[in-house]
Amino acid sequence: MATRIYVGNLPFDTTEEAVRNLFSSHGEVSEVSLINDRETGRPRGFGFVEMASGGQEAIAALDQQQFGGRTLRVNEARPREERRPRW
Repeated sequence: MATRIYVGNLPFDTTEEAVRNLFSSHGEVSEVSLINDRETGRPRGFGFVEMASGGQEAIAALDQQQFGGRTLRVNEARPREERRPRW
């Protein structure tokens, strides 16, 4: 079963490829998605990694580690909450 991982406090110039390389040493990475601001298109400093294998090992190994001069926050992603419509 795949593990969806939240990765916070990423450097703003980080690429999906760099995050994939970081996590791939711990298992098979299925998907990397970095979140951008809707209005400006600029990175928000966090994203999600989905791993087919090695997810828990990656969380244990990478949480609180330095990456690009910043201390990463890595944990299992929580399910997305329902939001009420913005009108």
